[in-house]
Amino acid sequence: MWHEILFRVLSIVNYVVLIIVAIPVLLQVLYIVLGFLPKKTYPKSEKKGRIAYLIPAHNEADVIYGTVKDLLEGQDYPREKFDVFVVAHNCTDDTAELAEKAGANVLVLNDPDPAHRMALYPLKHGIAHILAQEGEGAYDFVVHLDADNRIDPAFSARMNDAYQTGVDFARPYEGALNGTQNFYSKASAMIYAFDSRYGSRVRERLHLSAHVNGSGAMMSVRMLQKTGGYDCELVCDDAEFNMKRMFDGYKGHFVEDAVVYEDMPSSYRDTYNRNKRMGSGASGLFKKNAGKLWKYFFRTGDFSFLEVYFLFSLSLLNVLIGVWLPLYYIYHFLYCGFAGWGGMALSLQTAAYYQSMVWNTLFSALGIAVGLFILFGYVQGIFLAVSDYKKLGASRRRELVGTVLGFPAFLVLYGVTLLVGACSKPSWGKVTRNLPPKTLQK
Repeated sequence: MWHEILFRVLSIVNYVVLIIVAIPVLLQVLYIVLGFLPKKTYPKSEKKGRIAYLIPAHNEADVIYGTVKDLLEGQDYPREKFDVFVVAHNCTDDTAELAEKAGANVLVLNDPDPAHRMALYPLKHGIAHILAQEGEGAYDFVVHLDADNRIDPAFSARMNDAYQTGVDFARPYEGALNGTQNFYSKASAMIYAFDSRYGSRVRERLHLSAHVNGSGAMMSVRMLQKTGGYDCELVCDDAEFNMKRMFDGYKGHFVEDAVVYEDMPSSYRDTYNRNKRMGSGASGLFKKNAGKLWKYFFRTGDFSFLEVYFLFSLSLLNVLIGVWLPLYYIYHFLYCGFAGWGGMALSLQTAAYYQSMVWNTLFSALGIAVGLFILFGYVQGIFLAVSDYKKLGASRRRELVGTVLGFPAFLVLYGVTLLVGACSKPSWGKVTRNLPPKTLQK
């Protein structure tokens, strides 16, 4: 019968979809399996490079003074070897005055174009200014921070160690300032820590390019001068910059002992907005560069391009996971139910075949779902809570017990918000800033 043929065709299409989805998921499994690999460390260097810390800021009066002050006074690194630059971007408060009072070099950028309400424009402005410095005022590398970040006292020294070995492009370990504040901040901290502790460490040990994006990214001045500065134009500018440097032949590295502590979203609204923006930006970047990633893989034989391809493909695969799979399996169970027990006219298979298919599909789906929830939710969460709890903002491991138990539910929320982002236009909005805990304030 025609409906049986349609059922078979759709079943084949679904098998193809499952295979496509399985590849990037298996990469995440690989990160967990190989997470035992030792971290890479760089030899300590006596030579100290000059560092320019660059902070784009829009109306950050609540946090900018403390961030600059902590940065200038909290580093185990010669004070004359680093400076802080704050780009006050379209500020209507006293961000610029407070940053200057704390000791930063302040660059004021007033840009009336509403399309430029993104961090990439103050970054462009700041990096252009830094690259223009000459002689004794010139810098060796730039580190991008957000206005509410804190960094480990050894951050400058560890990034310098990597730079002195020839590294032009590197990312830090991304920890959390407020990792124990509530469910949202705890779960977000887990996501970021997983990418650092597992994804980034495994990439580094397998000689794959690190994903250098977000706070704490280190960019050498020699690389920036050679490639034309901060040459980005998309809302996910950091990921775009990373991909462009890969195409230029630069390999990103992971400096695990350099830790940046970020302010994690602490409400559903902030979590939704952040993930929506990331999903939208990642899907746009993937659409633009998917073919180019394959081209460079075949040209160079570097599996870094395939790894990036499959990771970013998740931004669009979320659409398949969130739309195709639910619709298909609703159809699947309805059809098998009517064919198996509803007396539907059949010619290719018996009713008993469709009855058994209902149970086989149900048990297989439950087994896969439970397995993934245990692996990505509980196993991953337990390992992180045991090994990296301090970087997650906790003073004791037991503070993260509730997070581990609820982490699978957050993963569902995370996937749904990324799906919404992949299907919408990117936008920026004001987020709630959480003041750093007193133990991290001067």
